Amino acid sequence: MFTGNRGCLVNDRRELVRHHSGSLWIICETDFRGWKHELDAPRRWTPLFFLDEAVALAAGHRPCAFCRPAAYRAYRQAVIAGTSGAVSGKGVTAGLDAGADSRTWSAGDINRQLAGERHARGRGLVRAGDRRLWRSPLDSLPDGAVVVWDGLPHLVFGGGLHQFGFDGWGTATDRPASATVHVVTPPLSVLAIAHGYSPVLSTGA
Repeated sequence: MFTGNRGCLVNDRRELVRHHSGSLWIICETDFRGWKHELDAPRRWTPLFFLDEAVALAAGHRPCAFCRPAAYRAYRQAVIAGTSGAVSGKGVTAGLDAGADSRTWSAGDINRQLAGERHARGRGLVRAGDRRLWRSPLDSLPDGAVVVWDGLPHLVFGGGLHQFGFDGWGTATDRPASATVHVVTPPLSVLAIAHGYSPVLSTGA
């Protein structure tokens, strides 16, 4: 449903050589003004593709302010609401840095916060071992968060858990009562979802 940008991932021979380039990780429309873009153009951004916005947010991206301005504004306003103290008790503020509650949250602020939440320091093409997960009571997580359950990624949605598949989210299984889980979606994006941001989900959920 979406494409995304995390910089140029290929070398001049169009070989995939890096996991990302820079901290600007955004979620974009797949069809915008009829523009065309090569999949592996050297020295230009390399498109990624996501099943839906829950997957893109879990990967550590945020809405693009250029091709998805309404979504970006809604995400930013939800982050501001979640860190301003206007709404509390959601249980998803773990991992936010000490100055987060006093920010106006520019795009740069959001990019830097998400960069710190996605990965430990490292480099290279394969970064799975550097991925930061965080723990949360499952009951406190909003619909749209992605968690690890039974060793596999699942979408929290509608009172159930849906296992990820490349064809879509699987059939719901009941949420385990009183469970604590590892969360894949970065804390800032979970906070945004909990405070009013509604990610676009595939019809499989």
